[in-house]
Amino acid sequence: MRILVLGGYGLIGSAVVTRCLAAGHAVAGLGRDVSAARWHRPDATWIERDIARMVAPADWTEVLHGVDAVVNCSGALQDGPRDDVRAVQTMAMRALFACCERVGVRRVVQISAAGASHDAPTDFMRSKAEADAALAALDLDWVILRPGLVLAPISYGATGLIRALASLPVAFMGMPSLRPIQTVHVEDVAQAVLLAVERRIAARTRYDLVEEHGHILPDIVASYRAWLGRPPALLALPVPSWLLGVAFRIGDLVGRLGWRTPIRTTALRQIEAGVTGDPTPWKQIVGAPPLSLADSLRRMPSGVQERWFGRLWLMKPAILTMLSLFWGLSGLIALAHLDAAMAAMTAHGIAPGPARIMVLAGIAVDLVLGVAILVRRTMPLAALGMVAMTGIYLFLGSALAAGLWLDPLGAYLKTLPGAMLALVAYALADER
Repeated sequence: MRILVLGGYGLIGSAVVTRCLAAGHAVAGLGRDVSAARWHRPDATWIERDIARMVAPADWTEVLHGVDAVVNCSGALQDGPRDDVRAVQTMAMRALFACCERVGVRRVVQISAAGASHDAPTDFMRSKAEADAALAALDLDWVILRPGLVLAPISYGATGLIRALASLPVAFMGMPSLRPIQTVHVEDVAQAVLLAVERRIAARTRYDLVEEHGHILPDIVASYRAWLGRPPALLALPVPSWLLGVAFRIGDLVGRLGWRTPIRTTALRQIEAGVTGDPTPWKQIVGAPPLSLADSLRRMPSGVQERWFGRLWLMKPAILTMLSLFWGLSGLIALAHLDAAMAAMTAHGIAPGPARIMVLAGIAVDLVLGVAILVRRTMPLAALGMVAMTGIYLFLGSALAAGLWLDPLGAYLKTLPGAMLALVAYALADER
């Protein structure tokens, strides 16, 4: 069987691709940027398409050629420079499902979300529900799977935030409206997809893939803390709701810079609403509910790499902010004291004209790098640019005033930790 998996390199999609390949099926993964996936899973075929632009049935005709089943694992949490929730989750899916009906691809598995409904508190959930309804209205052999909070050995989005919170020495409390969240292990989701595409469960059915009992977020974080091998939090800090709202709105602004941070208002509203479903129908089909939170964590590895990730997840925004301030303020201070900056160069024999050009060029580079390090698309290049410019500054400075290497205030030496921090930022550039 040839299976097309939308979002095949994502948290759920990568597990689905692996499970289907292991079962002997041919798999094609589709997504906007499949370059890394081609190296990671060369045994699958990879198709590069921007799902948000495939909003007409004809846009799907070519990719559905020769396909026996379609699995939709794509999604977007919130609108941003790289994401359009309704385009990805509703408009493109309506076009896809209509094209499947037209070309005869009858088996469609839709990965929705537990709690998706037309009156849900977030556009993410509402758009999922709209796609579910559009699929259910067609004459196809569809199966709709609605997972809860998906736990996986790899970390992305909400589970990255949970690991980070579990790495802190303190616990944050104070959201009285917290409601239960039911989790599911990604392998349970992948197995459910395989059963669906192989027609081992009935068509035209819906199932919530959730554990039997839910947990509030602080309890999930505490379970992750134990999984990481860390002692209970030393202190519980109350966090007022208004402060959480401010923090998550700042996350929205960060999202405008291209970062897919889970600290956004959509996530906050979903945490407040809870993530719940009914595991009973699925339990009746397979004989057992999905793994509990405790069993899911026991299934996943926990070592130094997970502990490093949790701490570095929190350090990453601090590192980028510090680098932006360092380079941006350096440029602004030099601009505010332009004559003094020029005097430092003319004192070593450089004519005023060239000195002014060099100072202004350096200021411009500093300001550009200070802004570019905050933008997701330009961050890796900006980090390397900071390292390169540090080398250039040190080379030119050594040629003009080598004695500053021995300056008691460390005029040259203090630039080296900044360059090293930029290399750390470059190493943390990947999001998934």
